[in-house]
Amino acid sequence: MAETIDEITINWEDEDGRLVVKELKKEVLTKGSWTTIVFMYQEMDKRTEEYKAPKIRVGRYQKRGGHYTLQSKFNISSAKQASQLAEILSGWLPEMEQM
Repeated sequence: MAETIDEITINWEDEDGRLVVKELKKEVLTKGSWTTIVFMYQEMDKRTEEYKAPKIRVGRYQKRGGHYTLQSKFNISSAKQASQLAEILSGWLPEMEQM
């Protein structure tokens, strides 16, 4: 368990020590007792042991008892989906700023 935001990672190794989820990038959106982090990562294909195309995860972490715990996550599974989401958010942003 992570005690600091810097320690939070989505890198994950299997029982054999292979890195099956590889964190590529990490951006902290909010800090505090509730922290939001965006990760770019790759998963290893179990058959070929090669990494698949990058994905994006938005994770919400809550700090309790001195440790950060993942409370919710949202995965963006492809570059196409990420592009669509970015386009929608860019379109909505001017409306949000006027409210």
